[in-house]
Amino acid sequence: MPASDRTFVLVGPDGTPYSSALPGTIGGHRGGKLYGRLDCRAALQAIARGGYVRHRVFFADEATAIAAGYRPCAVCMPREYATWKKSA
Repeated sequence: MPASDRTFVLVGPDGTPYSSALPGTIGGHRGGKLYGRLDCRAALQAIARGGYVRHRVFFADEATAIAAGYRPCAVCMPREYATWKKSA
């Protein structure tokens, strides 16, 4: 299937999934309400163990993840996590 014909499911700022022609730039975990980079070491290890995939969500950007009520990952986004932790 050509990339232009592919549809991605992203989560919007209100937490509702929607279809997008563009892939998400941020991944998240629905159960933990956290988000991080798509190459996050912790997320990739969890995916390899098989327990993470069914709770995985994607966001267009970091601002959308925050608006949906998710927090930054301490592993792949330590500066953002420290800022979030100070304000929590």
